[in-house]
Amino acid sequence: MVTLTPLEAELLEVAGSVLDPELPVITLRELGVLRAVHVRAADAVEVELTPTYTGCPAVEAMSLDIERALHAHGVRDVTVRTVLSPAWSTDDISAEGRRKLREFGIAPPRVRKASEPVGVTLGPTRALPPKPTAARTATGTATGPGTTAGTGAYTDTDTDQASGTSASAVLEPISCPHCGSADTELLSRFSSTACKALRRCLACREPFDHFKEL
Repeated sequence: MVTLTPLEAELLEVAGSVLDPELPVITLRELGVLRAVHVRAADAVEVELTPTYTGCPAVEAMSLDIERALHAHGVRDVTVRTVLSPAWSTDDISAEGRRKLREFGIAPPRVRKASEPVGVTLGPTRALPPKPTAARTATGTATGPGTTAGTGAYTDTDTDQASGTSASAVLEPISCPHCGSADTELLSRFSSTACKALRRCLACREPFDHFKEL
C-alpha cells in the first residue's frame, strides 16, 4: 500500500475532481482512471492515468484537463503519464460514480463478483435481417438468431460461442435507468462512445445507454 504525503493527497483530490470529458457527470476518480499523483521535485508533479481501453480518444482531453487543474492549483510542472498495467475495468467505477450515471440516464455497468468469469459474447456484425428463406413468419418478417422479429435488432440472449454459456446467466439483467424495469433489449452494441451500448426499455419504451462491462 502506497502512503501519500499530505501534499500528494491534496493534489490527488484536485486531479481526481476533474470531470470525465465523455461522461461529464462523474469525476476521473469516480471513473477509476486516476491511479496516482507523485510529487517528484519542488513544484513538479507526475500523474498516472489509465485509459478505459487502448486507444481511448478521451485520454488526451483528460490529460489536458488534469494539467489545467493542477496549474490552477499552483503546480508549475505537471506530467501526465499513461499507465496500462493494471488494466482498467468497469469494476473500478465507484458506487458514487454508478449512482451518478444512473441519475444521468445511463445504465451503469453491472457489478461482478471477484470469482466470476468474464463473459465473452460473439454475435452478428451487422444489424441486418437474414436473407429470405422458407422460415418466414406469416407476416413475411424474417426471424433468426440474433434478431428481434420485425425490427432486425439484436436480442440480449447472445450465447458465448466458445463456452456455450449465456451471458445473462452470469450477470444480472440490465435495468432501465428511467423506470427501473429489467425488461430491456439491445438495439446496438455501440452508442455515442465505444464503451456504451444502446438499449431500449420495453416497459416505458425509452432508449438509453448502457456502460458495458469490461
